[in-house]
Amino acid sequence: MLAEARGFGADSVRAGETEDGAVELSGKMLGPFGILTRLEYWGFRLVAGVFGALPLDVASDLSGWIWRKVAPRLRRHARADRNLSASIPELTAEQRAVILDQMWDMLGRTFAEAFHLDRIFTEPGRLQLEIPPDVQEAFRSDRGCVIACLHQGNWEVASMAAVKGGARIAGVYQRLKNPLVDRYVTRMRAPYYPQGLFTKGNDAVLKLRRVLRRGDAVALLADLREHRGVAVPFFGRPAPSTPFPAFLARADGAPLIAGRVIRLKGARFRVTAEILPVATTDDRHADVEATTATLHACFERFIRENPGQWMWGHRRWG
Repeated sequence: MLAEARGFGADSVRAGETEDGAVELSGKMLGPFGILTRLEYWGFRLVAGVFGALPLDVASDLSGWIWRKVAPRLRRHARADRNLSASIPELTAEQRAVILDQMWDMLGRTFAEAFHLDRIFTEPGRLQLEIPPDVQEAFRSDRGCVIACLHQGNWEVASMAAVKGGARIAGVYQRLKNPLVDRYVTRMRAPYYPQGLFTKGNDAVLKLRRVLRRGDAVALLADLREHRGVAVPFFGRPAPSTPFPAFLARADGAPLIAGRVIRLKGARFRVTAEILPVATTDDRHADVEATTATLHACFERFIRENPGQWMWGHRRWG
């Protein structure tokens, strides 16, 4: 799973703690290892066991079908329809319905496939890499590189593609509220981040810059809303966006690579990547904003090519 480039100013917390000290306050029921936490964990393990025991393609098909049937009844479906309508207004209601059906199928499949990451990584034909020579060179160079991806296709496998392409990759992730689930999920992710998988916090920036300075790669998910970010055009509207990929690339002179995962049939994927220009003038703030806008223009192009493979239900524009 690629890391999300949001909230880097937040203080880090140890496993089992919350930022407001809820460890002492929540008691036996709501504590980090209390009854409800453990029930939630074992419920998650039950679901993981069911989908993990099924063959990969069966699990993907089943979860996609379940999400297509259930998700349109949820409030998030209406938000996704509003976002899609505002972003691509030329679509008819019928066309939007088809796209949203594809979106829920993609999200359902992505959920189940998370329990089969090892199979996706090792089985022949699961990943098709379309990595141009300049990106391959960036992966293998001693300059390091910043890889920014979006929630498309199945973003869980994007780091796998980078590893297969020769990148020595590290990432950063948002710790889950349930520390037991977080520990379990982190163990699933870790093999695809050979240079480390860091939790968000004040020290994450320093750790990732050290990764770049030793010539390795940093991978981030960068398409979601960032409250404290910069507002750049995205589908014709200002969208608060993380400046972190642009900041890292500019600060350390590393190439900025935009990557995406395109879902083919079932649990098979094509991964593409391209190098984007990084603005470097005497105005650091303007450079970061301009490069962030370039990145999101690239993301918008990716999404328009496969609109049914992106997460329209997120509160992207505030």
